[in-house]
Amino acid sequence: MPRSLPQSSLLHSAFPWIARRSDAARSCPAAAGAVLAAALVAVTVAAPIAVQAQSAPYPNRQIRYIVPFAPGGPTDAISRAIGTRLAESWGQPVVVDNRPGAGGNIGTEIAAKSPADGYTLFSGTVANAINHSLFPGLTFDFVRDFAPVTMTYVTGLILAVHPSLPVRSVKELIALARKRPGELTYSSSGVGGTPHMSGELFNTLAGVKMLHVPYKGSAPAMIDLLGGQVQLTFDNMLSVLPQVKAGKLRGLAVTLTERSPLVPDLPTVAEAGLKGFEVRSWNGVVVPTGTPREIIARLNTEIVRILRAPDLREKFAAQGIELTPGTPEEFAAFLRADIAKWAKVIQVSGAKPE
Repeated sequence: MPRSLPQSSLLHSAFPWIARRSDAARSCPAAAGAVLAAALVAVTVAAPIAVQAQSAPYPNRQIRYIVPFAPGGPTDAISRAIGTRLAESWGQPVVVDNRPGAGGNIGTEIAAKSPADGYTLFSGTVANAINHSLFPGLTFDFVRDFAPVTMTYVTGLILAVHPSLPVRSVKELIALARKRPGELTYSSSGVGGTPHMSGELFNTLAGVKMLHVPYKGSAPAMIDLLGGQVQLTFDNMLSVLPQVKAGKLRGLAVTLTERSPLVPDLPTVAEAGLKGFEVRSWNGVVVPTGTPREIIARLNTEIVRILRAPDLREKFAAQGIELTPGTPEEFAAFLRADIAKWAKVIQVSGAKPE
C-alpha cells in the first residue's frame, strides 16, 4: 500500500507559499498559527472555484473551427458566418483555423485527431465524400471518426465553355467530344474536387473521354480557361457567373436537378440531354466521434437557428447557395448516400489521385 502523505505535505504541494512561510514559522508559534489559518482560508476558497470550473456549462472557453481549405470561397465564408454568430450568442471566441492541402485531407486528419469535447468543429464538404474512396490508405475514416451536427448548404456548379469551342448546348458538347475523343480538356481546382469529379461523371454517363487538367486552386484554372488554354470547366456559380454575364465564357447548364434562380435561362445538365447527371457541392458541421450527445444537440440547435436567419439566407442565396440546416440524423443519411454515389463514379471512371 502506498504511504499517505501527511496533511501538511498536501497543503505544501497545493500552495507552495505555505511551505515557504512554514519554514519561518517553526521558530515562532504565533506565526505557525497564522500560516495554518491562511492555508485553511485558501483551501476553502479554491475548492469551490475548481469544482465550478469543472462543472461550468458548455461552452466555457474558446472553440476551434477547422476549415480544410484556404480563406475565401463558400466553405470558408459559411464557417466564418457561423463562427461569428456562435461567438456573439455564447460569449466565447470561435476561431476559424484554415488548414488547406491534399484536397482537404490535411485539415480533416487534424480534426479527426482532436479531442471529442465539443471545442473542435470541422467544416465538412463534398470533398470528404469523394476522398473517402479516391484516396486509399487515409489515416482517418470520415464516417467512423466524425459525428454529424447539421448540414449547412448545397449549391450547384455551372458547365461553361470557352467561346471558341463550337458548342451551344450539352448535346452539342457530347457530340463534339465523341467526334474528338481525348482532345477536349476541362480544368479543375485540383484532383478530387467537385469540378474534377463532375467531369468524370460527365465522361461516364456520356460515354466520352475529356481530359482533366488540374490546377492549384480555382483562380489559375479560371485564368487558363479565359485564355483558351483549356476549353471547358465545371465550377461554382460565384466564379463562373460573372464571366458568363461578361460574355467571356458560354454557360451551357447547371449541375443541380432544378434550374437556378440566378441563371433561369440555363437548363440543368440532365434536362439538356444527359439523364442521371447531378452534382451538388455541400457543406456541413461535424465533430469528432465521442463528443457528448448533449453538446451535439446544443450545437445543432444554435447553428440551425443561425442558418435560418433571413439576412444570412438572403446573403448566400445571392451567390447561388441554398442554406439547408437539419438534424444530425438527416445529415448522416445524406452523407452515406453521397459517399456511395462517388464511390461508384470513382470505380467506374477509374479516377486516381494524380
